[in-house]
Amino acid sequence: MKIGSKEFDLENKIYIMGILNVTPDSFSDGGQWNHMDRALKHVEDMVNEGASIIDIGGESTKPGYTRISDDEEVERVVPFIESINSRIDVPISIDTYKAAVAKEAVKAGAHMINDIWGFKSDKNMAKVAAEFDIPCCIMHNRDREKEPYTNLILDVISDLKESIDIGMSAGVSRDKLIIDPGIGFGKSLEENLKVMKNIGELKSLGCPVLLGTSRKSMIGLTLDLPVDERVEGTLATSIYGALNGCSIVRVHDVKENYRAIKMMEAILKA
Repeated sequence: MKIGSKEFDLENKIYIMGILNVTPDSFSDGGQWNHMDRALKHVEDMVNEGASIIDIGGESTKPGYTRISDDEEVERVVPFIESINSRIDVPISIDTYKAAVAKEAVKAGAHMINDIWGFKSDKNMAKVAAEFDIPCCIMHNRDREKEPYTNLILDVISDLKESIDIGMSAGVSRDKLIIDPGIGFGKSLEENLKVMKNIGELKSLGCPVLLGTSRKSMIGLTLDLPVDERVEGTLATSIYGALNGCSIVRVHDVKENYRAIKMMEAILKA
């Protein structure tokens, strides 16, 4: 799969997606990187530490988040996309579920869309992905109060298949789709753990799998740790995901995850 100017061998290699939240209220690092100079230095550091893609988010999607307007989100992310593109040679993903934001981000230089609602929140999102012919990560999400699970794993697979079908119906090429099980979205602790345990089953959908568990509540609740002490728990999930078919891991702590995965790969190749 080509993302930006880079070729990604998602069948045989594992890549790190580094997280850049340019929000004042992200659950993990809100307000830490929404200053341009700090953000650019952080991106440089993440790339040097092993990140192959940078995922930029302009709206927090933590539980109970407050939705901001499309215009405000665009104003937050576009300057960072333009500045990173002009200075650092790295593919950029825009983390948004809003088609208007995605469109402006791609026009500003983003190379990929990361949609936490898998084309289901904004019906124009798939059209934007098709219009620009760029890769899109479609995440599993569900309003469980309106639609409870009957069989968790089968429901997740079925929901993701629906997202794939929405994309393809809009003209998105299947070979440009990446799927994400949506750890931390619309699931209890027990359900998140069960999805993690069975993550290999997502490969049946025929798309590369992206895993995003970094510092999330699944780790905090399991280990009874605050958000700034969840590196080891994140590493365990990244390695488990990589061993079970995930092609990309989306993380805050790039260096630690990159080194752990490289060590795992060396053992497997021995």
